[in-house]
Amino acid sequence: MSASIAAGQFERPQLDKGLGLAGKIGFGAAILAAIAYVAYSVNADASAAGVPALAILPFILLFVALLIALGFEFVNGFHDTANAVATVIYTNAMPANVAVVWSGFFNFLGVLLSTGAVAFGIVSLLPVELILQVGSNAGFAMVFALLIAAIVWNLATWWLGIPSSSSHTLIGSIIGVGVANALMHGKSGTAGVDWTKATEIGQALLVSPLIGFGVAALLFLAMKVLIRNKALYQEPKGNTPPPLWIRALLIFTCTGVSFAHGSNDGQKGMGLIMLILIGTVPTAYALNRAVPASYTQEFNQRADAAYAALDGGPAPLLQPAAARIAVTSYIADKTFQPATVPALAALIGDIDRQVGEYGSLAKVPAAATENVRNDMYLASEAIKRISKDEAANLDDGQKAALGDFKKSLDAGTRFIPTWVKVAVAFALGLGTMVGWKRIVVTVGEKIGKSHLTYAQGASAELVAMGTIFAADSLGLPVSTTHVLSSGVAGTMAANRSGLQMSTVRNLLMAWVLTLPVSILLSGVLYALFAMIF
Repeated sequence: MSASIAAGQFERPQLDKGLGLAGKIGFGAAILAAIAYVAYSVNADASAAGVPALAILPFILLFVALLIALGFEFVNGFHDTANAVATVIYTNAMPANVAVVWSGFFNFLGVLLSTGAVAFGIVSLLPVELILQVGSNAGFAMVFALLIAAIVWNLATWWLGIPSSSSHTLIGSIIGVGVANALMHGKSGTAGVDWTKATEIGQALLVSPLIGFGVAALLFLAMKVLIRNKALYQEPKGNTPPPLWIRALLIFTCTGVSFAHGSNDGQKGMGLIMLILIGTVPTAYALNRAVPASYTQEFNQRADAAYAALDGGPAPLLQPAAARIAVTSYIADKTFQPATVPALAALIGDIDRQVGEYGSLAKVPAAATENVRNDMYLASEAIKRISKDEAANLDDGQKAALGDFKKSLDAGTRFIPTWVKVAVAFALGLGTMVGWKRIVVTVGEKIGKSHLTYAQGASAELVAMGTIFAADSLGLPVSTTHVLSSGVAGTMAANRSGLQMSTVRNLLMAWVLTLPVSILLSGVLYALFAMIF
């Protein structure tokens, strides 16, 4: 370890300058405004759907669940702030207090401008039987267990100043709920988990640090060859900012990582909040009642095409109740049976009949809303699975017809109200402005044996920004936290600065333990909450 880092003799950036009195007042006012906005929006939506919110006991559970869900996003905000701001702070590109507000604002924008397409991806990892019963005791136990487990592990790693992936923590918590639910119902622990997806995540957990380390090291070496400016490869002098162009690059990458983090991680919270809303106020949130007038006719046409693609006869071969059981079993057990195709065809036909009889999703009565939504969700998940199932032996035309119908199903069930986006944006954006110092210090001071240089900061941040945007577009489960931390380590190795092995060991330990600990913690909490509820 270098003497300067070990003894703390280098000039550390000013990390203790807070938001100031005006900033604190604004911060508190923003929290109160967000809570009031959420309460008003839920009440307005419930009233519009004919549900007297103040007279229903589940709204107490709804408030608590929303508080925990937004709490997860708040913790996620300050836990992952280091991804964006550590390099700009330690290269003097931006003062620390300005950098975290800047990052918070672009996290906020990232959530608001996100498409919502990723929001339900995390939800599909949950056991199908729990999603269909999200308003039941087991559903509340599931939501509370996975969120609290994720918050606990995030807070533990934050307290120790260890950068770890909030995404992997949440996914581990979901796997834990699935395993516990399967064991509690007499099934094998593997039955409640999509192990194909879990394997992808495990591989990403191993590969993402290597990507960050290797690509950042190569980029740093390329910069040394192509950009012959010695100042870029030396540690900052006092509080002197970097040259204008490198400063602009560092601020640009900080902005990009913040925006991408908001658009990606914020959507996971949106999906979980929608589960909570569907479970507590299904009349208002189970179906998208704001679909355009042309939706019903298009839905009918696509349903007919999907039904024909599955060789459905003039009448369903199975009764709707039997079809639901068969399709649910196919999704849960992942085993194709001869009855799977006719069961899916029968379910599609019944859904089309229901939507046609009511005339539109807006006219589905309160008593039928949850059942219609569950049928649509089942059909969508079954289509997604059967289209990739070689045992089903579907041709391209059949897959295309089913895919078009799935788009209509998802348009009616997978939607994000504006107020949910705003609430998550506030939680994630405000979270980035507090509690960031512990992990920022780790990234800026404790990975390498020398102070972070301008070129090292730019290399690590460029790799992190490029990786998260690529992950968003390709749907790859890559951890930006892992990429950035290992990217800093890669630039230190490429510069022959040396690594602080105690920190590297702690990082590796946290990365390896994240999945098993969150699985165990959420599984135990689920079993406990299932008994309490």
